[in-house]
Amino acid sequence: MQTTPQRSQLFVASCLALLVTSLSFGIRAGILGQLGTEFHLNAEELGTIAATAFWGFPLAVVIGGIFVDIIGMKKLLLVAFSFHLIGILLTIFAGGYWSLFISTLCIGIANGTVEAACNPLVATIYSDNKTTKLNHFHLWFPGGIVIGTLIVYFLSKLGISWQIQVGLMVIPTIIYGYLFSKLSFPVTERVASGVSTAEMYKAVLNPLFLFMIVLMFGTAITELFTGQWIDVLLKNVSDNAILLLTIETGVMVLGRAFAEPVVHKFSPQGVLLISAILAALGLYLLGHTTGNMLFVGAIVFGMGVCYFWPTMLGFVSENLPKTGAVGLNFMGGAGMFAVSVYMMFMGGYYDRLIAGKLPAGADMKQYADAAPGTEFANVLNEAKKAAGPEIINATLVIPVILVVAFAGLLFYMKGKQKEVLTKA
Repeated sequence: MQTTPQRSQLFVASCLALLVTSLSFGIRAGILGQLGTEFHLNAEELGTIAATAFWGFPLAVVIGGIFVDIIGMKKLLLVAFSFHLIGILLTIFAGGYWSLFISTLCIGIANGTVEAACNPLVATIYSDNKTTKLNHFHLWFPGGIVIGTLIVYFLSKLGISWQIQVGLMVIPTIIYGYLFSKLSFPVTERVASGVSTAEMYKAVLNPLFLFMIVLMFGTAITELFTGQWIDVLLKNVSDNAILLLTIETGVMVLGRAFAEPVVHKFSPQGVLLISAILAALGLYLLGHTTGNMLFVGAIVFGMGVCYFWPTMLGFVSENLPKTGAVGLNFMGGAGMFAVSVYMMFMGGYYDRLIAGKLPAGADMKQYADAAPGTEFANVLNEAKKAAGPEIINATLVIPVILVVAFAGLLFYMKGKQKEVLTKA
């Protein structure tokens, strides 16, 4: 492990940067419906806007992963600060679809750049305890979503505008930008250990790494699509749909905070298998129940997805260390890219499901513009109430597949460990 005198300060600043990233997810998830109403956007348009953050993220995380060893983590994080500030201000002053699209893209680029620099930073300064510290770092993602959704819930109840809710993100943005500008950074672990760039890219072609990339598609979609769309999908099933997201992410915060004994007891691959089983069960409950059982489903689902993202990164960093910052960032980029594609597809599918549940030949705009309490509005609400769980049930297939895949990974890693012991 490199000697890093400012290790604690760097970790705190990294957590603040990730907090801004997660606040952008939580607040956007909470105000998505308001944006649709105010700017007359349908579910497909909302899906495209939300997906834009997931486009900017993989673009930034992959490019950042390639250049982080060249320009350094500090410069990357100052770039992230600039894009966060621009994206937040553009969102506040948005006037419609395209301004929301561009502002969300900027925030997505900022979010990806934070991950591109902070994942290898945490893995470098805590190279003796990577998976645990990556879990501790990534608890600020669900932590920020909890804070963001509570901000939306309570401030909306008080009648405070969504522009002010978004503007609150400026505060932690300014703080993390200031902290990073003053701190000294180490070189990445890969550079410090003397692994060449050629060796790094060769390691990225390892079949195990490519297999983990494919699994990252599934874990990211299961966690992030459901979290980002839960209010839209279930708001007509539950009066407190946004609180489902708050509960789910609250469970994730607790899970990641106490990751160390869990990861050490079950191994990263064991944790991933258990996570997939719980995620599948949680999605089943969210898609097949109503009332208080939805909150049980949110708790189980939160337990399932809480370890997915950081443990996937920890597994790669521990078992494929030569992939370096590029490996970590390719994983993150792959996950976010998969979510962006899935989100756009599901936005259109959701619109089609709703249309299919309306009377034949119905004009969707007429139903969408209907005043609350009218017959048209009530029929549309019933259509949405039926369509939301159908989207969740379609997504349930993904964690079911992951259960099989992670079971295979568990047996594969046990076989590798036996080989090492036999040779020793």
